[in-house]
Amino acid sequence: METILDSEGIKNFAARYPFLLVDRIIELAPLQRIVGIKQVSINESFFQGHFPGAPVMPGVLVIESWHNAAAHRLALREIADRDQKLCFSRASRKRASAAGRSGRTLVLEVTALRFGPRIQRMRGEAKVDGQLCADAELMSVIADRKNTPQ
Repeated sequence: METILDSEGIKNFAARYPFLLVDRIIELAPLQRIVGIKQVSINESFFQGHFPGAPVMPGVLVIESWHNAAAHRLALREIADRDQKLCFSRASRKRASAAGRSGRTLVLEVTALRFGPRIQRMRGEAKVDGQLCADAELMSVIADRKNTPQ
């Protein structure tokens, strides 16, 4: 798997630690599809309390990893004045199993369903060893940075 973008590059478009939840991007078809990788490690801070004795990555963080991989990168990448924009996202129709157990490699795929200048709809899937373990419909809204509350 060739790395197209590493975590340092992802920081330019998405979240930073502790919410940088994608290690690298391995596929990118602009305005169509993006695939990222998350190596789930027992050293992740969320494992301390979720769940003691049976650590699992919270589903909400799997959703956040889709947004790291795609909503920001897939959406903001194509906008000329992206430094002046923010991307707000939500997820619906969520389904998840114990995808994010320590030692697993999450393959995070996001496919564009609708791509507009301000609103994007996408489908996120998380797979481990080729098996679907989480999916959701994602929606992102691009807003001017100067018009958002600080």
